[in-house]
Amino acid sequence: MKVVSVVGARPQFVKAAAVSRRLRDAHDERLVHTGQHYDPELSAVFFDELALPEPAYHLGVGSAPHATQTAEMMTALEGVVEDESPDVVLVYGDTNSTLAGALVAAKSSATLAHVEAGLRSHDRSMPEEVNRRLTDHAADLLFAPGPDAKRTLEREGITEGVSVPGDVMYDTLLAIRDRLETLGGDEPSVPDEYVLATVHRAKNTDDPDRLEAIVDGLTRLERPVVFPAHPRTVDALHDYGLWERLTAAVRVVDPVGYARFIGLVEGATCVATDSGGVQKEAFYLDTPCVTLRDRTEWTATVDAGWNDLVGANADRIVDAVRAAENPPAKPDLYGNGNAAARIVTTLERHVDDG
Repeated sequence: MKVVSVVGARPQFVKAAAVSRRLRDAHDERLVHTGQHYDPELSAVFFDELALPEPAYHLGVGSAPHATQTAEMMTALEGVVEDESPDVVLVYGDTNSTLAGALVAAKSSATLAHVEAGLRSHDRSMPEEVNRRLTDHAADLLFAPGPDAKRTLEREGITEGVSVPGDVMYDTLLAIRDRLETLGGDEPSVPDEYVLATVHRAKNTDDPDRLEAIVDGLTRLERPVVFPAHPRTVDALHDYGLWERLTAAVRVVDPVGYARFIGLVEGATCVATDSGGVQKEAFYLDTPCVTLRDRTEWTATVDAGWNDLVGANADRIVDAVRAAENPPAKPDLYGNGNAAARIVTTLERHVDDG
């Protein structure tokens, strides 16, 4: 079986790591890095830590407006798919790289498989929501991380080719968790008890009122806050005159690699984030999460009482972090860490059946 796997952002590296390991045991995989989110140092760190193979193709698309970026990816990916003639094009998540890979595959003879299918925030203002919906409706095989995602697909009329293998990010986290000490490196020194914060979504960083409200909430927390800051967020903080106010009360550190970040999540009393992936990682590591968004695609973690949606509201941030000190019992939502094996088995059966 020949597979072209498309990745372009760090969360996709994490997802692809688990599946790639399984695929390469018996199959021919070509990893394509679109370059959508590309920092040479951090990209190399993620690939090294996750034992991901070097990409067979690096498209080097980089940042651009959504339509331009997606079109450039599609043009390059079309050539890759034509040259490789894969049995399967495998896409992950909900980025522009996901959509570009999906559209190219859907117009080829390859099977389009979507890992992390069926998630919905129901917020059409988020580019990710558009990407994941379009990808799901184009896909031949849809791998839902949990039963809720499968039910969402059913409500949209998608019933064929759907399976629930679990979440591949959990596979990767379990694989790397035992190696945290050796992979952690120069992890930032942190207090015994702290809140871990991350902010990177354009809806928060590009809106001075929302960003100021988040800064207000973080600076009012009772526990120390550790904040690995995305470069775009740092620029926004400076542009809006919020940098000194934040750094006077919050420990801002440089972005860290995957293993170091997982160590920070596991050691925190609570995570405050606008990241989709971090919401899940916190859940897996038994760390309550406060989500700095109005909606989330990971609704099951909210229903379970381990994730509180507070938006960009300072008072709600403070109250939610305080309440997170006493989380409820945690249910099993996204499988037991063997999602990648199930995905590869399904791909094999589909290709064998023609």
